[in-house]
Amino acid sequence: MYETQTFNLPELKDISKRTVEEHLKLYAGYVKFSNLIVDKIKEYKQDAEKNAYAINEMQRRFGFEFNGMRNHEYYFKSLEGGTQALASDSILKKKIEEQFGGFDAWLAEFTTIALTRGIGWAMMYYDPQTSKLTNAWIDEHHIGQLNGLQTILALDMWEHAFIIDYSPADKKKYITAFFENLNWSVIEKNYLNAQR
Repeated sequence: MYETQTFNLPELKDISKRTVEEHLKLYAGYVKFSNLIVDKIKEYKQDAEKNAYAINEMQRRFGFEFNGMRNHEYYFKSLEGGTQALASDSILKKKIEEQFGGFDAWLAEFTTIALTRGIGWAMMYYDPQTSKLTNAWIDEHHIGQLNGLQTILALDMWEHAFIIDYSPADKKKYITAFFENLNWSVIEKNYLNAQR
């Protein structure tokens, strides 16, 4: 069974306590429904032939709930422990500068992706086959995840992540607030772990 994680989140700058509280409740729902689906599939498998359609639909739904759970875990972990800048001598910063021509160029590309119309996630991945970083837009939670790549950074761009504090027209301010609160040491650790 999957467990709802707790996160050591400080008071965030320009992201309200209410937003965080509501967002954490939503995350807990993804954990709950991931477990519910696993339990239901187990139950339905007792007569798999009779319940084939229900099992198939539960399997289809599982990707949405499970990835919603995991994406939120990356998101909240990246805000733990307070704001920490990306160290100028960090391995990740050197990789970003080498691959994107500078941190600001990477950030501009990532922000453009985050501003994609619709609901979804802006993600930075590491591809162990090419040793490259990739920025991508993920619709919902399960549509567009890049197979075989490791998540380094996850920015929730569903309206629930910002609507209490910002209108949809102001979501760029939310993106700025996210980066002002980001603990880059967590992102650096994700990057180093992805290389193993």
